[in-house]
Amino acid sequence: MSVKKDILWRFGVVYVGILLLGLGIVARIIYLQFVEVGELTKKAQQLSIKNMEIIPNRGNILACDGRLLATSVPYYEIRVDLSPALIPSSLFRESIDSLALRLSEIFRDKSPQAYKAELMKARRENNRYYLLKRKADFEQLRQLKTCPIFRLGKNRGGLIVIQTGVRFMPHGDLAARTIGYLSQSENGNVVGIEGSFDSELAGVKGLKVMQRVPGGIWMPINDENEVEPKDGYDVVTTIDLNIQDVAQEALRRQLEMHNAQHGVAILMEVQTGEIKAIANLGRDEYGRYREIFNYAIGESTEPGSTIKLASYMAALEDGYIDVNDSIDTGNGKWKVYDKEITDSHKGGLGKITVKEAFAYSSNVAVSKIIMKYYKGKEIQFVKHFYDFGLNRKLGLQIQGEAEPLVKYPGTKYWSGISMAMMSFGYEIKLTPLQLLAFYNAVANNGRLVRPLFVKELRFNGRTIKKFETEVIIPSICSMSTIRKAREMLEAVVKFGTAKNLDDSLLQIAGKTGTAQIAIKNLGYRKGSSISYQASFVGYFPANNPKYSCIVVVNAPSNDVYYGNLVAGPIFKEIAQKVYATSFELHNEVIKGKRRLKTSVPDMTDGFVTDLEKTLKELGISYDKTDDKALWVSPKKQESDVVLDKRLVIDNLVPNVVGMGAKDAVYLSEKAGLRPVLIGFGKVVRQSIQPGVKARKGDAFVLTLQAD
Repeated sequence: MSVKKDILWRFGVVYVGILLLGLGIVARIIYLQFVEVGELTKKAQQLSIKNMEIIPNRGNILACDGRLLATSVPYYEIRVDLSPALIPSSLFRESIDSLALRLSEIFRDKSPQAYKAELMKARRENNRYYLLKRKADFEQLRQLKTCPIFRLGKNRGGLIVIQTGVRFMPHGDLAARTIGYLSQSENGNVVGIEGSFDSELAGVKGLKVMQRVPGGIWMPINDENEVEPKDGYDVVTTIDLNIQDVAQEALRRQLEMHNAQHGVAILMEVQTGEIKAIANLGRDEYGRYREIFNYAIGESTEPGSTIKLASYMAALEDGYIDVNDSIDTGNGKWKVYDKEITDSHKGGLGKITVKEAFAYSSNVAVSKIIMKYYKGKEIQFVKHFYDFGLNRKLGLQIQGEAEPLVKYPGTKYWSGISMAMMSFGYEIKLTPLQLLAFYNAVANNGRLVRPLFVKELRFNGRTIKKFETEVIIPSICSMSTIRKAREMLEAVVKFGTAKNLDDSLLQIAGKTGTAQIAIKNLGYRKGSSISYQASFVGYFPANNPKYSCIVVVNAPSNDVYYGNLVAGPIFKEIAQKVYATSFELHNEVIKGKRRLKTSVPDMTDGFVTDLEKTLKELGISYDKTDDKALWVSPKKQESDVVLDKRLVIDNLVPNVVGMGAKDAVYLSEKAGLRPVLIGFGKVVRQSIQPGVKARKGDAFVLTLQAD
C-alpha cells in the first residue's frame, strides 16, 4: 500500500507540474498577445521594415548659352532572380541557351557558354539577387527587357533594375578643372563648381519605406508618409564654350611647341567680371597636357614684369613721374646694394621716357624710379599695392584660391633690396586671376570687380537666383593715373615688347612678362639651366575695353621663353576669335559700308522666328509651306530659301537631327528628356528614335558635328 501511495503521490506531483507549466505557457501567450503586442510588433517591423533614402537627380552645370557642361547620365545595375521558386524548371531549360546568346550579343564581353554557366550557377546556389551587369546603358536595358525569361517582367521574369547616375562632361576636358568634381571618398577633394555648389546641385533627398521579403530583398511598400525627393538646381556658368575651345586649344599648341610644364589662359568680361574662358593645362606622367590642376586660381608665383604697371601707377598717383618724363637706364645695369639689376636689352636703352621704359620693359628704369622716390617711404609704396587690391584674396565662387604675397616693410623677410625687386615682379606672389583682376580694373576705369563663374541657379528652366557683379574696390586710383596707365599699355603693343601682337583691326593693350622662377628645393637654377615663366596680360579693344585676358606659360624650353613669343600668340588668337564672333566689337569697322550681295548660307533646322530674323538681316528672300508652323526645316534654292514645316508633337520624342544645339536642347527638355550634347555643330544623331513616348528624365544623347 505504501508503494501504491508513493506512485500516486509522484504521479500527482508530475501532473501538477505539467498543469502549472501549461498554465504558465497560456498566461505568457495571453500576456504577449494582449499586453506586449505593440512593442513586439515594433521590434518585428524594425527587423523587416526600414526607411530608404531616395537620391534626387543632380542638377546640370550649363554654359552661358545653356549648353551642357556636366550632367548625370543614368546607368543601370542589372540583377536577376532565376531561382526555382520564381522561374519554373521547364521555362529555364527551354530558354537558357537563347538567353545566354542574347546576353552575349547585348554586352559583347563574354561568350554565350560563359553566360550560360554563370546563370546556371546562380540558379543552383538559389541566388535571388545575382549581379549580372554593374553598368548598363539605356539601350542595353531596353534590349534586356525583350530577352527570353526577362520579357515576362519583374515579378515573373526575375529582372531587377536599379538606376544609378554617373557624372558626365559632354565636352571632354574643356574647363574640366573649373567645372570640377566631388570625390567619392569620405575625406575627398571638393573641386570647382561641382564642389562649391554641391548643396544647390544635389537637391533634397526623399524617403521611401521598404520591407524585407523572402530572399533578403528589400521591396518598396505603400506608405502615406513617403517623402518625394527634390531635384537639384541647374547651375548656369559664365563660360562661353566656343571661346573656351579656342583658348584651350591655342594654349595646348603653344605648350606642345615650347615643351612647357603647364599653362593658363583666362578671358574675363571687363564690366561684369564674368569669366568667359578659363583653361588650365598641365603635363601628366605620360607627357600629355590635361586639366589636372586649376593653376589660374590655385598657384601663386612671382609675376615678373607684368607687375611693373602697379609700380608705375604708384609713382604716377603720387605725382612723382609723368609718362613723358626722362629716365636714364645707362648701359642696362644698375646695383642696389649688392644686387645687380639688368635689362634684357644688351648695352642698355640709355635715356628714354617713362612710357618707353614701360613699353621696352626696363628693369633698371622702374627700380631706379621706385628707389629714388620711395627709399625711406617703403610703406607708402607698398600701401599702393594694397590700394590696388593686390594683397587680398578675390573671394571667388569656387574654392582653392591661393593667398597672394605682398611683403610689408619691417617684417621678417623684408630686406634693403625688397622694394626694388618688388618693382619688377619679384618678392611678390600672385595667381594669374588675381593679376588679371588688377588689369581688368585698369580697363574698367579703376573699378575692381570680383571675377564671376556662376551667374544663375535654375529649376525646371525657371531662374531661382541671380549672381550680380560685385565691386570689391570702387576706385583703385585716380582717373588721371588710369588714363596714363592705359596709354603705357597701348605703347607696349604699338612699339614695345609686344609689337608682334599689333593688329590693324583690333587694337590690343597689355604687358609682357618673363620671370625667372624658382624650382622647388633647387632655387632659381637647376644645374646650368634657368626656368622661366612667360606671360601676357591686357585687354581689348584698347580704346573701349570689353574683355581682359591673361596667358601664363610655366617653364617653356626649346630656347624660347619671352612673354611676347610664348604667351602673346595665345592672347592674340583668343582676341581675334572673340572679335570675329562679336558684332559689337567691330560695328565701327562695318558701319556705313554697303551690304554686299549675300549667297544663301547653310542653315540648321529650328524655330521659325529665329530663322526668319536671320534671313531678313541677310537680305535673303524666303517662302513658307505652312504659315502656322513653329518649327521649320530650311531648304536652299538658288537665290532664296523655302521653310518647310517640321512636325513636333508634345510628349513624344522629337526629331532633332539637323537642328542646332539651342533648338535641340529646347525641344528635348520640353519633352521631359535630359539632353546630353557631344560635339559641336548641328545634330547628326540622337539616341532615342523620334515619335516614341518620351519618358521624363531619360538621358537623350545628341551627337553634333560641324559641316
